[in-house]
Amino acid sequence: MDGEPKRKPDQPLRSGFTTGACATAGVTAAYAALLTGEFVDPVRICLPKGQTPEFPLEDTARGAGWARAAVRKDAGDDPDVTHRAVIVSTVRLAQPGAGVVFKAGEGVGAVTKPGLPIPPGEPAINPVPRQMMRDAVARLAAEHDAAGDVEIEISVPNGRALAQKTWNPRLGIEGGISILGTTGIVRPFSCAAWIASIHRGIDVARANGARHVAGSTGATSERIAQAHFGLPDWAMLDMGDFAGGMLKYLRAHPVDRLTIAGGFGKLTKLSQGALDLHSGRSQVDFERLAATAGALGFDPTPVRHANTAKQALELTGEALADAVAAGARDTASKVLQDAPVAVDVLVVSRDGRILAHCA
Repeated sequence: MDGEPKRKPDQPLRSGFTTGACATAGVTAAYAALLTGEFVDPVRICLPKGQTPEFPLEDTARGAGWARAAVRKDAGDDPDVTHRAVIVSTVRLAQPGAGVVFKAGEGVGAVTKPGLPIPPGEPAINPVPRQMMRDAVARLAAEHDAAGDVEIEISVPNGRALAQKTWNPRLGIEGGISILGTTGIVRPFSCAAWIASIHRGIDVARANGARHVAGSTGATSERIAQAHFGLPDWAMLDMGDFAGGMLKYLRAHPVDRLTIAGGFGKLTKLSQGALDLHSGRSQVDFERLAATAGALGFDPTPVRHANTAKQALELTGEALADAVAAGARDTASKVLQDAPVAVDVLVVSRDGRILAHCA
């Protein structure tokens, strides 16, 4: 981002903080200001694993019975869509006995479908951030002999637009982003976070009675699979490179039918047994691909020396795509073991044509 120091290539990736940690910092500052009349800046919080980071305040305001503090999220070197978003926490005194009540402000979504950790009708503020905020309120209330009955409203300017770049719309979270985090720390380029999103997508699909879901490697294959089968948004799983993460979770949490949709190159790797399809972690085995082409009656030599999977496909045509689809289906079936999931594979070209379908 402009104005930020550039990281040298040999420097370790920098961790950051979750939206939940930022919201907790804002709540801590705002409630302290309600109790004392002063904002502490920077404000220190306690994370679930005991770390005690400080957060500078972006903005503050207070009035009769309320106070507000904003924190700008720093996600470190993680490519997070909410990096640099402003998380605004407003704390209002509530009726005696109310406890801590959460409210979604502008740019924070509301849950509308079952299957998520938060039930429908509630603000999309996940359990761990809620507990972090409750703990912060309880600590301050104990220090100042206060009741701790408050309404907490979290808002994120531009959160509605940011949510369109996340899974929220298909998970049934409407109106904005979610306030997330289990540790308060964002680990850069987290594969675990993507796989966790796949798992939540499966949970939502199952909770909504889905009998058919589709996992895709990218936007084009997703669009084609969804149109071809007429599936709703919440049945679409953004598998990306993490075929293994999706398949292993479905093995324990099955649906009746799974379609795997993707481009020829990534599905070639799946057909060869790779479960992580990222180019940095698995490669097409051109010797094996050439052997497959040879078994189909093609000259294997040009395939063996192809520069890319796309070039190999151009040398052989859709017959090789059929073989790759069958191999990918076999790999998926082996991972699923005896789970009651019927699998089919759709190979999609870059221009959106279906090259092969193995059911």
